[in-house]
Formats: sequence, structure tokens, C-alpha cells
Amino acid sequence: MSISIGSILDAFKTGAGPSSSHSIGPQRAARFFLARSKQQPARFRVTLYGSLAETGRGHLTDQTIAQALAPTDCEIAWDTQTDNLKHPCTMKFEAFYSDGSAPTVWTVYSVGGGNLEDDAGPIGNPEPATYPFLHIGEAIRWCEENRLSFWQLAERHESQLWPRLGAVWDTMRDSVARGLKSKQVFLPGTLGLPRRAPLTWQRAQQLQSPQRDLASLSAFALAVAEENANGGAIVTAPTCGSAGVLPGLLYYYETVKEVPRQKILQALATAGLFGAAIKANATVSGAEGGCQAEIGSASSMAAAAGSQILGGSLRQIEYAAEIGMEHHLGLTCDPVEGYVQIPCIERNMMACLRAFECAAFSVLTDGQHLVSFDDVIDVMYTTGHDLQSAYRETARGGLALLWRKRMTRPPPVSS
Repeated sequence: MSISIGSILDAFKTGAGPSSSHSIGPQRAARFFLARSKQQPARFRVTLYGSLAETGRGHLTDQTIAQALAPTDCEIAWDTQTDNLKHPCTMKFEAFYSDGSAPTVWTVYSVGGGNLEDDAGPIGNPEPATYPFLHIGEAIRWCEENRLSFWQLAERHESQLWPRLGAVWDTMRDSVARGLKSKQVFLPGTLGLPRRAPLTWQRAQQLQSPQRDLASLSAFALAVAEENANGGAIVTAPTCGSAGVLPGLLYYYETVKEVPRQKILQALATAGLFGAAIKANATVSGAEGGCQAEIGSASSMAAAAGSQILGGSLRQIEYAAEIGMEHHLGLTCDPVEGYVQIPCIERNMMACLRAFECAAFSVLTDGQHLVSFDDVIDVMYTTGHDLQSAYRETARGGLALLWRKRMTRPPPVSS
């Protein structure tokens, strides 16, 4: 276990959807493997195990890897066995050479949020920030002793924080705007799922608040989630599958409530701090912890950001983040046909609305509560490991199983 949280920027990776663990992570792994090959390979073979094999086709994992290794021929092998895997998203890369020399072999794990590890530790992460704590409870005490807010704490410990967060926010904003303006009728894949963000946004304009506010939040979160499902450029927050929650909330505050950009970036920094604590102490991988690790984490991060924008104290912000996770505990990851569409897109919308409510409620309290954010993150991690593998991004249980049964059911006999 770490002795400090990592950089808050580690929660915000820019890349193409639809999945941070199943597309961004494998893409990064392929590029790292290509760079470490001792000579130009004649061909590659990549074996995908566990969750990557179960849902990789719907997540475009094979296409992403092949594109990263192109133009060299790449064979993709699928192995759904989960016994004795160190991580449910395991990949084995092999490079073969025309001179007959021994192949280069590398086993690597996509651990969530686009992050990678091998048996030696993290791969390709930026220089870690050196925070003097591992848990949010410790961060609160440190901030109180030094009279700092969460975002000021991040400012002290991250180099070039505001330009870097500015670039993150610009990409987030762009993904919302693209999703709202998209003329695409149906998302790619066999489900034939229609885009809903543009029409939701249009109809929101005809409403009066508070219905208009809730409809706007819904449209903004849907816009990013649909862009992600379409393979568009998004920012993990902390994953691709949950990428619509935080941008949806912050876009609402900036465009509807006219919150200044700098306050948006400060809220983004606070969200990143909570995301970094989750990554350091638990997981954001749906394959490891279920959807609670993705959508629950995103809702926590967004709730913390929203509470800060509303003027929340350190303890009110922490309370908002705790509520955001507590009421997602046990949420399963059961993508229909392996696509990041059903139930993923609507979950982004619902988690954004919940984060909005968590933030609003937190500032009505004194911030005191019995279950801490750190406690609920420990529970989330334990709960994730207790979930059957069918409910951890394998598409073998829940809604995914229901859909498969429906598709294989014989048609009714006409009378």
C-alpha cells in the first residue's frame, strides 16, 4: 500500500473512449511494449485474460491494441479464465522476430483509470506528487493546522497545477459541447441505442427551474457519456465509463450558474484530491470493484467539487463525498453485450444528479457524521472483492445476462 496519495492529475487522463481499463490502458500498454522491443518485431501476439477477454470486443480492446502496434501484424487471443490472475484485466504481450531470436514477453495489468502495473510496479505514471498523507481524514487535519482549503493543499504539492487542470477542463468542456450538438442518431454497436443528450438539452430549455436545472444536469452528463460510448476524446474522471459525472456537474455551474473559471478549476482540484485518495486506498476499476468503484468514485468526486462551489467547509466537502460513495455501495458492473452503453450512460446521469443533491445537502449540515469518507472507501474496496466475478465487468451477470437470455429466447409461436 502507498504511504502517500499520488498526483491528482492521475485521475484525469485524456484519451479515446469507451473504457479507461479496456481501451486507454491497453493502448498505453501496447505503446510501452513497442518501445521496449529489442528490435523491430515481425509480428505480435497479445493474449487478453479475464474481464478484458469477456468484454474486450464491446470495449474495442482488440482494435485499440492493433492500431497502437500497426503496421506490424498483431494476433489477438482471448482467454476468459480468471483463476490465478493477479488482476482481472491482465494482458500478455509477445513480440516475435524474423531472425529467430527469443521473443520478448511482457505481462501487464490494466488497473483502472488508464493506469498500468506489472510485477515490478506502476508503469508510465508521471512523477508522483509528495503529499504528507494517505487518507482524506489526515488531509483535513493537515489543512486545518495550516489553514488551507483542499485546493490550496493541491496547489502546494502539484507542479504547474493550474495550466494542467486548465487543459483538462478544456477537454471536458469540449466533450460536453460535442455531445450536446451531435447529429448522430444511434451509437455504434449492435444495441442500436439512440443518443439522448441533444433532445434532453433542447427540452430542458422549455422548462422552469428546478426542473430545468435537473434536466440540464442530465443532458450534460449524458453528452459526455455518449461521446465516450462513441469512442470520442474524453477525460477519465476517474474512468471513461464514469467520465460524464464530474464534467456534467461543473459544466452546469459554469454555464448555467456562471461560476468563474478559476473556481471551476479549484473545484476540479478538490475532486482530483478525493479521486487520488480512492485510487491510493482502493480501486477505480470496474473489473476489480464493480461499478461502485467507477460511478461511485465519480459521484464522490463531483459531490466534493459541488460542495466546495457552494461554499462548503472542509468537513462539509468530505461529508458530500462520503454520501456520494455510500449510496452507490454494491453497485454491479454488468454492461450489456460488453458495450459502455447500458446501463453505463444512464448511470452517469443519475450519479451526476446524486452528486448535485449530496453537495446541496452537505452545506445544510455542520459537516459532522458517523461514517467517514475513508471508512466508506474501505468498505467499497471490501465489497468489490466480495462481489461475484459475474458482477465485475465480465458481462456474465445482471443486466448483461438478462439481455443475453432475451436475445436467445425463441420467438413466440403465432396462433
